[in-house]
Amino acid sequence: MDNNSEIKELVEVIAKALAEYPDLIHVHEINGQQISVIELRAAKEDLGKIIGKEGRNAHALRTIMNAAATKLRKRAVLEILE
Repeated sequence: MDNNSEIKELVEVIAKALAEYPDLIHVHEINGQQISVIELRAAKEDLGKIIGKEGRNAHALRTIMNAAATKLRKRAVLEILE
């Protein structure tokens, strides 16, 4: 398994744990030369839970993802899409 899919998998596991409809969670990764973009799609009902009050869950998810990416000497950005 390559390093990039580890970050994608991490985001997917955490998002599915937060979601009421984990089957509707889709995580897609776009690899650039310097940076990876992780796109997270969820059911409309789950977006609020994933983002959290005042964006706390989204911020925490990004913090964990960035820590993992830094350990792998990568840069990653999380986009939460509707």
